Amino acid sequence: MTIASPVSRDTCLDCLVIGGGPAGLTAALYLARFERRFLVVDSGQARTSWIPTSHNIPFFSAGISGPEILTRQREHAFRFGAKIVDGTVTKLERHNGRFIATVEGGGAQHQIRAHRVLLATGTDDIEPNLPDLPDAIRRGLVRYCPICDGYEAKDKRIAVIGYGDRGLGEAVFVARTYSRDVTLLTLGQGMALDARQREQVERHGIMVVHEPVLGLDIGDGRITVLRTADGAEHRFEVLYSALGLTIRSELALAMGARHDGTGALIVDEHNRTTVPGLYAAGGVVRGLDQVVVAMGHGAIAATDIHNRCELPTEEEADGGAAVSD
Repeated sequence: MTIASPVSRDTCLDCLVIGGGPAGLTAALYLARFERRFLVVDSGQARTSWIPTSHNIPFFSAGISGPEILTRQREHAFRFGAKIVDGTVTKLERHNGRFIATVEGGGAQHQIRAHRVLLATGTDDIEPNLPDLPDAIRRGLVRYCPICDGYEAKDKRIAVIGYGDRGLGEAVFVARTYSRDVTLLTLGQGMALDARQREQVERHGIMVVHEPVLGLDIGDGRITVLRTADGAEHRFEVLYSALGLTIRSELALAMGARHDGTGALIVDEHNRTTVPGLYAAGGVVRGLDQVVVAMGHGAIAATDIHNRCELPTEEEADGGAAVSD
């Protein structure tokens, strides 16, 4: 089934923004104020929407929730004429210097053409297999980013869920920064610690629990009991998941964009990927995954898009990013 596109079939936008999180919405604000022809396609899956309260956003010392961030950004962009539609871009192609995006939503499909594309599709957390996980996240009992909200867990009993270098690295970060009561839960994966890792564990007083987690009890605003396969019970106030992220970069990877081993896109100082005319911003880009960083990416990319709008991408000598590891 096909439906009418939100823009005329004969229209070629200056830019199509894919993703309605902090990066995409910041770009939308800039492009709207630059009076460019653009459209935001939003699948409604912004990771920001899971944030209960953040005190890590400038100007909001009392804290602000993820949904409120997105609502305010949308309203701000709408004030300057931005257009945002619900849908998912399932395919992105490039022909004769133009992008063709296939958009699906509500069982329908249409295509959008654009000279440039900004990919702001973000990431998905790899979630731990725990009961009542969504409720625990909403209540701030299970968290994903100690950089964002580790301060609020200061001096509490903290468990880090993870294994390998990533899990241990996050446990060390939490232990050396916020709390001296940190436990690493490997969820049954086990960890054969080498000499360097054992030294880190001992120096920071980290307890390592190798057994699988069978269940947890929540009460009085904390995780009262966490039960492991060996019958032991552990009590924590906050759990951090360090299982990693799934980068939503498939559209760019299918076009041959350069990326690292996790699928995160490598961009230049203007947030251009190695595909001419394709930009990336926010969590889909290799680097520090933070709301304010994503906003900065969006602003940088949108400004470069505006400055280059009169140049046909197929004739740009440096249309893609000149990047190196």
